[in-house]
Amino acid sequence: MGPYRKLWFTLIAVLAITFALLGFYGGEVYRQAPPIPGQVVTADGARLFGRDDILDGQTAWQSVGGMQLGSVWGHGAYQAPDWTADWLHRELTAWLDLAARDTHGKDYAQLAAPEQAALREALKAEYRANRSDAATDTLTVSPRRARAMAQTAAYYEQLFSDAPALHGSRESFAMKENTLPDAARRTQLTHFFFWTAWAAATEREGMPVTYTNNWPHEPLIGNTPSAENVMWSIISVVVLLAGIGLLVWAWAFLRGKEEEEPAAPAKDPLTTFALTPSQRALGKYLFLVVALFGFQVLLGGFTAHYTVEGQKFYGIDVSQWFPYSLVRTWHIQSALFWIATGFLAAGLFLAPLINGGRDPKFQKAGVDILFWALVVVVVGSFVGNYLAIAQIMPPDLNFWLGHQGYEYVDLGRLWQIGKFAGICFWLVLMLRGIVPALRTPGGDKNLLALLTASVGAIGLFYGAGFFYGERTHLTVMEYWRWWIVHLWVEGFFEVFATTALAFIFSTLGLVSRRMATTASLASASLFMLGGIPGTFHHLYFAGTTTPVMAVGASFSALEVVPLIVLGHEAWENWRLKSRAVWMNDLKWPLMCFVAVAFWNMLGAGVFGFMINPPISLYYIQGLNTTPVHAHAALFGVYGFLALGFTLLVLRYIRPQYALSPGLMKLAFWGLNLGLALMIFTSLLPIGLIQFHASVSEGMWYARSEAFMQQDILKTLRWGRTFGDVVFLLGALAMVLQVILGLLSGKPATSEPRLQARPARG
Repeated sequence: MGPYRKLWFTLIAVLAITFALLGFYGGEVYRQAPPIPGQVVTADGARLFGRDDILDGQTAWQSVGGMQLGSVWGHGAYQAPDWTADWLHRELTAWLDLAARDTHGKDYAQLAAPEQAALREALKAEYRANRSDAATDTLTVSPRRARAMAQTAAYYEQLFSDAPALHGSRESFAMKENTLPDAARRTQLTHFFFWTAWAAATEREGMPVTYTNNWPHEPLIGNTPSAENVMWSIISVVVLLAGIGLLVWAWAFLRGKEEEEPAAPAKDPLTTFALTPSQRALGKYLFLVVALFGFQVLLGGFTAHYTVEGQKFYGIDVSQWFPYSLVRTWHIQSALFWIATGFLAAGLFLAPLINGGRDPKFQKAGVDILFWALVVVVVGSFVGNYLAIAQIMPPDLNFWLGHQGYEYVDLGRLWQIGKFAGICFWLVLMLRGIVPALRTPGGDKNLLALLTASVGAIGLFYGAGFFYGERTHLTVMEYWRWWIVHLWVEGFFEVFATTALAFIFSTLGLVSRRMATTASLASASLFMLGGIPGTFHHLYFAGTTTPVMAVGASFSALEVVPLIVLGHEAWENWRLKSRAVWMNDLKWPLMCFVAVAFWNMLGAGVFGFMINPPISLYYIQGLNTTPVHAHAALFGVYGFLALGFTLLVLRYIRPQYALSPGLMKLAFWGLNLGLALMIFTSLLPIGLIQFHASVSEGMWYARSEAFMQQDILKTLRWGRTFGDVVFLLGALAMVLQVILGLLSGKPATSEPRLQARPARG
């Protein structure tokens, strides 16, 4: 550890404490998950359905796209309703009408205000009361509620069929006709939707809040923010301000005397190594990156257009073959595939350099095998998605080969296993280059050790996705799903990217090894301190308790702290391009890394904190404010990182090729400007308008057909076309630039001009 002992101990302590929190309160998630009753009966003894029917409904929901078609508990897509909030409101209004007719002989709307108020109090008393008996494993509902449930279920059974009466609603929700053809499975689907709404309306035993912490906002039964919600929201803001203050003080007083920058080498040090066979084989990885990137961008425009025409693409009915839920699945999955491939390619390029410019035995064969394994997983998972949503695949195979139904981990379990195996194989290929360098005597190995740790985390933590199954409780599944989406992607990929860039820049001689190591260790501690327990901020309303909310709110505020000072990192990356003449060849990769810092600050930091505090997320979870953060953070940060890595590798495997200034300007500025237009002219305004509706009327209304089909929201959705076109032009320019580079000639194979030496760190 040497001079970095304190930094290493700090990082180890941060990891130990934060994973202890994540694990301990993960146990709380298991213990306090809303019960799934063994049977649901009426007060007069009639059995309605049971646990297996609810879980069968969950698998039916998964098979139609799950979170890619509407949302449950606020997690999922945004065009169709949130099925939890929608079911709850429909059932409540049905109960009020039934009660009004039973009591007064007329509909609820025709009653005088005092009579309506009395019925609302009775409604609240019935729905918030917990009539689940753990001893008998039975949930009891009143006969009137059973009638309200039946009326609500009848609506959904029609909506998910091809009933002509609800054709207009299916268009508004971007649902294809006959979304779920099997009538028996449609009935099971309604049981699952009922259970999610029951958990959202029913108070925990001995507590004044529901299983979902009073989410969604539903004034009819008093679902409003809890006292703990408000308290921990304020505390999270205080923690944020304290974190910023401490960071500024640490920067001012603890950073010590600035080191003088090392003199830049006269020649690019990486060109002193001959390309190894495994590095020369990386061209196909770069092609896969831009092919999937181009495919994803085209699908993004296609998906966005469904929000204005529902079932058509400029008048052509394509929903029966490529419905919204399918193209949105492919859009998200292709993003994850091409971004991950870009990171894998960067790692595979570095491995021989770390090993002194040499390939371990059979390294090229391993690189080739990994590539074709990636292709098989991509194609297999996409075909499986199609067959599942088209309802061609047998239901018992859907989870394994078709569609898991969970956003970001949509691919069938078999393909998920294949992806994990591929990542583990990449880890082996990386370690074959890294371990010999670690064993080489002498030199500062601390940065290399941190890079090794981040590579190992990427390889292993994707395995968290195997801790849930097809019929796992939704709350438990959400806990493990966010280990993938938040912890694996937003946490360990961030550390790998930071450390890999530091390693590259120090190898290039642009920054000292000591400065690169210190910055990487400090950054890793900051990212992990907020990032690991901050995983819980996704679970405030997923059937968890107040302690989970407290931990998530407090630590997720700390996630923002290092992000808001990334303007300094952007400046440092920008300055590197003028350190040496040969850095002109790396201008555009550096520009991508500058964009990463900007979007990290805005997309992950500002927009991330906008939806982080419990009181904020209570009203806007599941609204268009969420894709504001998702687009700005996922593409703005990890997308630009992957593209920067792609251009960096391209520069070295095609050293004779010079990037076109015209194409690169169009690519870089088109992508940045298009992303900004997409957010500020469409997604953010729609999200803010929905925000107001959610606060004033309820979550159900902010996602309802009547609200979302207003002229102003239609206009804003059409207005996104301008940003999408600009973004598409930038994306096509980037794709064309990389393909032209790959086609420019064979990789250089000349011997190194200087003697290659094993890496010393």
